[in-house]
Parts: sequence; structure tokens; C-alpha cells
Amino acid sequence: MANIKTVLCIEDEPHLQEELTAALVEEGFTVKNAYDGEAGLALAKKEIPDMILLDLILPKKDGFEVLEALKKDAATKSIPVIVLSNLETAENVEKAIRLGAASYLVKPNYEISHITQKVKNVLGNS
Repeated sequence: MANIKTVLCIEDEPHLQEELTAALVEEGFTVKNAYDGEAGLALAKKEIPDMILLDLILPKKDGFEVLEALKKDAATKSIPVIVLSNLETAENVEKAIRLGAASYLVKPNYEISHITQKVKNVLGNS
């Protein structure tokens, strides 16, 4: 693959972080990891990944704050963000989409393979 895409995974659950990283690397992506919102935002601004997988319930800065900050910054506003959360209320989904999320996935409803396929679809690698 000539053009390797980078995915930033901002997720505080170590087990899920490891599973997502392994699955995405197997699909040919480079993966960067952050375990809290502040670190994730800093890494996004430093690395400018091709896509971000973003949890909403995070230490230090929640996912909504991270998403809002990403979309307000000229350097990061065009990075597609897939929200990956346990929060499944319509209000949370609507808020994430309104703030600029490309997609919203509820963790218990998706297997890792579905998440990697969604990443590939959004990045045009399907």
C-alpha cells in the first residue's frame, strides 16, 4: 500500500484500544493512541491523522470537547471523526453529528470488524 493512512484512536479502555489497534494495523493502517481527551487533542494537532476514532466518555476532556476543539481548529477541522461510544441516546448522537462527527457508532452494537470496515469506508479504502 503506497499511501498508508493514519488513524488516531482516542479511547480510555485499554482492552478496546488494543483490539482496535490490532485490527486496524492488520488492515494496513498506522495507528496512534491516546487514553484521554487532552492527550488525544494534542496528538491530533501534532500528527494530523487521516481519521480519528473518538470515545465520548474520557478523562481530562470529554469527547464532545475534543470534537468541538478539532472542528474549530483550521489544521484539524477536515479530519473525519467517527464517534465510538456507549452513549446511545438520540441527544448524544445528534450533538456529535452537529459538532461535525462523520459517523456515530454505539460500542455494544458493533464488532471490531464492523468498526474497521467503517474506517475503510470513510477513508475510501473499501
